[in-house]
Amino acid sequence: MKITDVNAIWLRYPIPEDRQHVSDFGRLTTFDMTLVEVVTDGGITGYGEAKTQVGSSSDNHAVVAMIQHEFRPLLVGKDPRRITALWEDMYNGVRAHYALSRGRGFPVLGRRGLTISAISGIDMALWDILGKSLEAPVYQLLGGKCRDELPAYASGGWADADGIGAQLQGYIAQGGFKAVKMRVGSMDGDVDTSAARVKAAREALGPDIAIMVDAHGTFSVREAQRFARKVKECDLAWFEEPVNADDKAGCAEVRASTDIPIACGESEFTRFAFRDLITMRAADILQPDLAIMGGITEAVRVAALAGAHQLIVAPHLWGSALLFAAGLQLAAAIPNCTILEYSLGFNPMLRQLADTPPEVSGGRIVIPDRPGLGVTINDRFVERYRIR
Repeated sequence: MKITDVNAIWLRYPIPEDRQHVSDFGRLTTFDMTLVEVVTDGGITGYGEAKTQVGSSSDNHAVVAMIQHEFRPLLVGKDPRRITALWEDMYNGVRAHYALSRGRGFPVLGRRGLTISAISGIDMALWDILGKSLEAPVYQLLGGKCRDELPAYASGGWADADGIGAQLQGYIAQGGFKAVKMRVGSMDGDVDTSAARVKAAREALGPDIAIMVDAHGTFSVREAQRFARKVKECDLAWFEEPVNADDKAGCAEVRASTDIPIACGESEFTRFAFRDLITMRAADILQPDLAIMGGITEAVRVAALAGAHQLIVAPHLWGSALLFAAGLQLAAAIPNCTILEYSLGFNPMLRQLADTPPEVSGGRIVIPDRPGLGVTINDRFVERYRIR
């Protein structure tokens, strides 16, 4: 089997004004992603997702150009089933022969950012091809399922203290969730407001619903510590991205000062950044985003690192049906994933891009047995929302 073509398509969905939300990222008016297609001469096409930002709104021209003009010439004519070798070819560029002969990396200068995002989308598509060619779900190729289903937490939570309880209760009613995540941090203006919102959420939900909070890296170290002290009695499941992702030492300082588990990693690239989080003792839960950090191939490596250090992996799944499917396949196959993110924001890429969107019942997601990533792309959706 040979690769005959590689395509990248920027999809942009304008969010209706009444469904928009405001956070530290401002008002989100579009949902964007890059759909990656890897075409083969065997009649199989694999699909993946690449992102230019961890969030949902961004200009995708650059990552599209990188996939089309830098990686397509490298991949056409190659066997798509040689996934690890192709990953190394893309990561190491013209020095890939050194990497494979000497057993260590010789990465191109763009070893972070858009280069790795582009590799991520291609890597997902290659795993999709391999699974389809063997008529097996990707999790089977990663060693088989550790579990048949996983609990999910409803991810959203932007309302003020007066409305946050009702907003989160609405999430619970939609899917029977036993866990929810809300946003805190600079969007609230100050630490006291964030703490008040969390306390209002706990009072509204009672003691039996797990609550996660996500600061999007917007607190300073001292603010994060103050916040953790103020919500100590709220029994939080985790405190996500408390400080700037570039301040790993600061994140470690926050973790050392509280017994609230610290989650982070959604904006990190490759196993090397996650290695640093681990060695600096900055996290309890690692959150790789498979659409930016290197795809399924690299996420498996991160999960092994995490397992060796007794850490949990909870993939960051704020994206399309393809990112969700890739994270679900990973979660099925690794022993140290215990819960999954399910977006309750307005997310047409999650619910309309695929003919069979993910379903939550009783707060749990059943792992599908369809070949590859298990996603059938809705071509009409792609044609309607593609940016040419």
